[in-house]
Formats: sequence, structure tokens, C-alpha cells
Amino acid sequence: MESTIKTDTEGYDLEAFVKQIGEDLLVAIWGGEKPHIGAVAVAQPRPSLKDESVVSATASVFCYLGHKDDIIAKEAAEKLSATLNTNVTVTAGVHWDDIDEAGIKAIIANSQRLVNMIIEKIAAQEGK
Repeated sequence: MESTIKTDTEGYDLEAFVKQIGEDLLVAIWGGEKPHIGAVAVAQPRPSLKDESVVSATASVFCYLGHKDDIIAKEAAEKLSATLNTNVTVTAGVHWDDIDEAGIKAIIANSQRLVNMIIEKIAAQEGK
């Protein structure tokens, strides 16, 4: 599976390129006036520490100096890995000039929407 997915909220929309590589998943998330790669997160599924019957995920993150894209990358990688029970690598890089707190919250909400859209698309393709 290989596709591009976009949010459509009329503000601070994000885009993602998604590619399945074997059983693993590669995702690039970008948006704004200056898209880039600001952070990379890799996540691996594991049994939850609270309930071993539940799948969770552990992630490691690398963030380039001066970037704050690690929150988007880590949250996306962990949710995708835990939900899909597979290894995931996510790159993230979004930038809007002079953004305020409300804009930052909108970006985080759109990143969560985008991850849910990715999960829905993969589930639909797998017939789940």
C-alpha cells in the first residue's frame, strides 16, 4: 500500500505519505508554509505495561536542532504501531510563521485526525 492522505479542515491542514514496506509502515507528515523533516520517530509494538493483553508501543525520537516536530512524530508513531501492531517510522515537519497557541492546538488535532485517517485507510484495505 502506498498513498497520500490529507486533512481538510480549512486551517492548518496536514498531509501524509504512507507506504507499507513488508509488514512495516513508513509515514511522512508535513504541512504549512515551510514543510521539512524536523523529527523522526520509530515505534515498536509491545504488550502494555498495565495490561499484557493490550498492545502498546515504545518510541524513540530524533529531533533536529530548533524544531518542535517531535510531539507529532512520537504520538503518530506510537498510535500507528500500537493500533496496527507493527514497526513504524514517522517523519514530521510542519511550519507556519507567527503561529499562536490556538494554531498549535489545531495542528496537533489535525495530526491526530490524520493518524486516524491512515488507520482507517489501512483497515479498509485489509478488510477489517
